[in-house]
Amino acid sequence: MNTSGSRYKLTLAVGALGVVYGDIGTSPLYALRECFTGRHGVPTSPENVLGIVSLVLWSLTLIVSLKYLGLILRADNKGEGGILALLSLGMRGREGTRPTGALRWLVLAGLFGAALLYGDSMLTPSLTVLGAMEGLEVATPLFKPYVVPLAILVLVALFSIQRFGTGRVGGIFGPVMLVWFATLAVLGVRGILIAPQILEAFSPHHAVLFLVRHGSMAFVVLGAVFLSVTGAEALYADMGHFGPRPIRQAWFALVFPGLSLNYLGEGALLLSNPEAARNPFFLLAPTWAVLPLVGLSTLAAVIASQAMISGAYSLTMQAIQMGYLPRMHIEHTSHSERGQIYMPQVNAFLLLTCIGLVLGFKSSSGLAGAYGIAVSLTMLITSLLFFAAARRVWNWSAWRAGLVCGVFLVVELAFAAANGLKLLQGGWFPLCVGLGIFALMTTWWRGRDSLRASLADSYLPFNLFLEDLVRRDMPRVPGTAVFLSGNPTGTPIALLHSLKHYRVLHERMVILTILTQDRPFVPEAERLKVEALTAGIHRVTGLYGFMEQPDVPRLIEACRARGLDLDPDRITYFLSRETILARKGPGLARWRRGLFAAMARNAQSAAAFFQLPPNRVVELGMQVEV
Repeated sequence: MNTSGSRYKLTLAVGALGVVYGDIGTSPLYALRECFTGRHGVPTSPENVLGIVSLVLWSLTLIVSLKYLGLILRADNKGEGGILALLSLGMRGREGTRPTGALRWLVLAGLFGAALLYGDSMLTPSLTVLGAMEGLEVATPLFKPYVVPLAILVLVALFSIQRFGTGRVGGIFGPVMLVWFATLAVLGVRGILIAPQILEAFSPHHAVLFLVRHGSMAFVVLGAVFLSVTGAEALYADMGHFGPRPIRQAWFALVFPGLSLNYLGEGALLLSNPEAARNPFFLLAPTWAVLPLVGLSTLAAVIASQAMISGAYSLTMQAIQMGYLPRMHIEHTSHSERGQIYMPQVNAFLLLTCIGLVLGFKSSSGLAGAYGIAVSLTMLITSLLFFAAARRVWNWSAWRAGLVCGVFLVVELAFAAANGLKLLQGGWFPLCVGLGIFALMTTWWRGRDSLRASLADSYLPFNLFLEDLVRRDMPRVPGTAVFLSGNPTGTPIALLHSLKHYRVLHERMVILTILTQDRPFVPEAERLKVEALTAGIHRVTGLYGFMEQPDVPRLIEACRARGLDLDPDRITYFLSRETILARKGPGLARWRRGLFAAMARNAQSAAAFFQLPPNRVVELGMQVEV
């Protein structure tokens, strides 16, 4: 028996509790309460309690157990998951081509789904932290004026420690959530003993009867029921950290039983005391345990928020590498784990929006009205992208992929429509955020296409340049020049400008092209390609995955093993820096031209992004109209 292997798998499963299940694990704080006390809450009659608890249990079963754990986790993009990784799978075999027709709509759907996740990254910390702080009101009403200030204090502390990375505190995430889910189960059993008849909710006929009896009202309540499955998208997004098996083991061994027992316990409490609907989670605990439960809930809320914040960093990095967002400053917070990053601009943006949300909505009930619409739309888009991936990667027939995905689409369409009714209650916020970020992504994507078209006439085929170089016998100066080029076959614009202005060439020249692959990580053995040309010129191609940040100096050092020995102290890096000018004419809309030019001006410099030594970089500028 391999005890070390078993111990490692157990460690991964416990770790998944903290990172993967933090969001969905804190849903009992507010989900059932909103079904009965929200703006469209229903009376706490026995039939309604049984029907809603049954809906919650079967939503967890269909969406989380069957769809995400049984189906979506199969879409493994070289070990990584997430909506952009799924989009990459759906486009497999079409990389490097301009998307047209159905493929273009697929890309737009994937980008919109990714943009909506930013709204989720703002709402999750605000809602979970505020929901945990509201437990203080159950202990004593004296705490009510301090709930919002304390929630803001916790959020500021949470975002302030992001620069130190999650590695140092990550070790406690799993054990804390282990205690959390065990507590959920114990509280649930305590409630079930009060009214054992709640166990009838396991039968789906109670859910069906509730939908049939209440008609339109039941449809509205689905928006609150959906709160119980928010966070399911994290199962797929965080697959690369743990692998599908530990995620499944953690769900079926602890998370699903803990959540089910707690929802049953809250339902049993409502059967015996309908007045407990104001906060059934905290009222389920004995009086002496309320304050400790608030402390544990706050820790769980922080962990749930941490998972979403880290997810926003990873999503942004993927979008940058895939060409959907401009370059931003990225700090790697771990020398051993390449996925642990910190992005100051994203962090500040999330903190300010979270504080604004807490101050604006003032309660978790208010925030619950804004929550759900973005997540439900993202789930719909995930199902559509999975259809494309199943057809392209596994060669499923159209009817098979359509049948499998169609079952989930029906359920998710109902949830999305129900959440759409909360548009005026706050649902407009994540939609506005999503649309704003979607506009930024599509503008940068289309702007880059327009920029490439504008620069196409400036590119000189490299074979013609070499022929001219040999024929003219240009003067050479000591040292090595590395010219970064986005075109793997053309002559770098920086090289042409350097030759035009200085009329000399370095004795050794390297034409370096960095390419991003459709996989998250590239093995070191495949990272580098070195090609010796002529007259002391080499072409070097570096391959990186969409989850990796290029490191050019390290790449240059690796050339030594491929026969190209370069002295770092004698290298000068030459870059071209384009100043974007918005022009009138066909192509991009006027507002997109201005926005693209502004994004380009505020993007991180190529020298910083590629981690070039600042004192060895020469930038040659040019103006380009788009």
